[in-house]
Amino acid sequence: MAQMNYYKDRVVLNVLGGSVENARACYEAGEGHVAVGVLTADYPSVEAYVEAAGPYMDALEGNLSAGLGGGNPAQWRAVAEVAKHVHANHFNQAFCAVGWTRANLGDADCHVNAMVSPSGKPGYIKVSTGPISRDAAEPALVPVETGIMMVKEMGGNSLKFFPMGGLKVKDELRAVAEACAAQDFILEPTGGIDLGNFEEILCIILDAGVKKVIPHVYSSIIDKATGQTRIEDVKTLLAMVKELV
Repeated sequence: MAQMNYYKDRVVLNVLGGSVENARACYEAGEGHVAVGVLTADYPSVEAYVEAAGPYMDALEGNLSAGLGGGNPAQWRAVAEVAKHVHANHFNQAFCAVGWTRANLGDADCHVNAMVSPSGKPGYIKVSTGPISRDAAEPALVPVETGIMMVKEMGGNSLKFFPMGGLKVKDELRAVAEACAAQDFILEPTGGIDLGNFEEILCIILDAGVKKVIPHVYSSIIDKATGQTRIEDVKTLLAMVKELV
């Protein structure tokens, strides 16, 4: 298995693979600077996902991103259980289940993110993103710096900031980026990112000094007729990255 590029490249794209062939094409179009998401929500059971993951792992040199599915925290257990059997190089997880997932990975050197949400107040993030806590009348809002420390304690590697709605929370994104830069932490901007706003979003994060960024670009570059990620769009995103880094 190839080591994920997260730790040697400043920017690694995260896109969805509609099939093994589409995933391989995305990986090649991204010249290896990409993790390809396969969602647990698309499979009826953990066993079915584990069986399907093999060909993806081979095609992607291990750079599979085990996903929840639209940030659905109800899938947290499925992702955590997959971690016992598939040592993909990237796992998406709700904040509450980062520690569970890390424990299931054992000694495997895999990346686990922690899904946190905009709070409405720059400098703070919502960490109550689990299937029960997300509906709490009083959400758990903590300073970004504190949230990062908690994720580190649980064995997480990054903040997945979702849902951003593109540039709707620009001020909050900048504050999150500044905190990640200060604590040498990886940031994964997610939600509403497309070819039109990708560059501005990435600039905000890079200008803040974040050393490692994993932007998720999903539905906006998927061909709705085929369900496949458009390869030319992956090439376009990579070209933008090369211009900025």
